[in-house]
Amino acid sequence: MILRILSVLGYVAMAAGAVGMVLAKTLFFPYWPVISAQVAAGVLMLWARLTFRGRSFHFGAEPTEGELVTSGPYHFIRHPIYTAVCLFVWASFCGSFSALAACLAALVTAGAVTRILCEEHFLRRR
Repeated sequence: MILRILSVLGYVAMAAGAVGMVLAKTLFFPYWPVISAQVAAGVLMLWARLTFRGRSFHFGAEPTEGELVTSGPYHFIRHPIYTAVCLFVWASFCGSFSALAACLAALVTAGAVTRILCEEHFLRRR
């Protein structure tokens, strides 16, 4: 029960950090290195989502039914969607180099790490 609550809090932290970056206007910058990293993050996320196929997203980070996915980006990265989200927000930070953007990107990353740890626990238990 505690891990489900932690995983939900991780999700909330990720969402709050991303929304905070949008509101602070620190999420998008017209610099080609930032845009390149964000496009790469988007492609990675899309590739991971397509590889994951019809499996649903669980708010509480519980594993979906079926075998562990080890193809596509999952062959190289254990959690490519969280990796893509973190790459996206840290690229944003590199565009602004502001303390606020750093704090919000850190919040997103902390939320992602929390979710990863919870998911790994759920997977081992299953």
